[in-house]
Amino acid sequence: MRACRRQPVPHTPVWYMRQAGRSLPEYLKVREGVPMLTACATPELIVEITMQPVRRYGVDAAIYFSDIVVPLKAIGIDLDIKPGIGPVVADPIRDAKGLAALRPLEPDDVPFVTESIRALTGELGGTPLIGFAGAPFTLGSYLIEGGPSKNHDRTKAMMYGAPELWHDLMERLSGIVLEHLRVQVAAGASAVQLFDSWVGAVAPADYREFILPHTRRIFEGLTDVPRIHFGVGTGELLGLLGEAGADVVGVDWRVPLDEAARRVGPGKALQGNLDPAVLLAPWEVVERKAREVLRQGRAAEGHVFNLGHGVLPSTDPDQLKRLTDLVHEHSA
Repeated sequence: MRACRRQPVPHTPVWYMRQAGRSLPEYLKVREGVPMLTACATPELIVEITMQPVRRYGVDAAIYFSDIVVPLKAIGIDLDIKPGIGPVVADPIRDAKGLAALRPLEPDDVPFVTESIRALTGELGGTPLIGFAGAPFTLGSYLIEGGPSKNHDRTKAMMYGAPELWHDLMERLSGIVLEHLRVQVAAGASAVQLFDSWVGAVAPADYREFILPHTRRIFEGLTDVPRIHFGVGTGELLGLLGEAGADVVGVDWRVPLDEAARRVGPGKALQGNLDPAVLLAPWEVVERKAREVLRQGRAAEGHVFNLGHGVLPSTDPDQLKRLTDLVHEHSA
């Protein structure tokens, strides 16, 4: 929390995106036979999975176990998470009529969120819990494309060709996302992270026109906790991600943190940014690369050590444990 607020810290804090997930044998065990969206709506599973990496690695923060499409499912969108594919939407939204399906989210739509976060804050003690949600562009892309997309061609076609429809969609989604994050904060989340996973597909001028106003609305509605913003392939957008209102800008592995600090400018902390694939290399490589990230991170006003994207499923959990210890000891 201090690093997010750019205050002095005893050591660089560390957590990992997708730390509660597919690389952990204990995760695979409790998820066996349980569909992803069922797990994301079952408080006892949410609590157990969120706690697993805190117990195993000694990380400085937990991140709430969920999926970015949970609030869409909660308002009645017909979707499922297909193993090996990702979110698949039965009726993609491609016209004004389709927008009618996007009603506002109410706290009563996600009672399992409140229940599990209250239980988690009791178990975590002094360890902060990060709430999270998907950002409007990324959620919109799934809704428009009907599933994962390489080029986001239908999404961009709406953005460029039907701007009024696009902004209406973004407006509705930003309201849903903001309410979902507010529910998490009200239940006890200490910070929030907004994932705009696929926004790196957009040019800076288009981000400013079509996306920034809606992201800013979300961050402006959450002023009482540190706000982290992250996207993949966003090297050209780093300054804009901060401009949207984040306190902490997440950086993927493509841009060194000292250069990221220059692009983002003053008044922001940075999060990142070890390449997740480095963890598949021998330990001496991991150690060298991690020290490099810590050195470059000193250019930022605050630094939260993380990976440049999520933990890969084939990662050895022991590597993450050693990495956590290294970050704590080397930065102390």
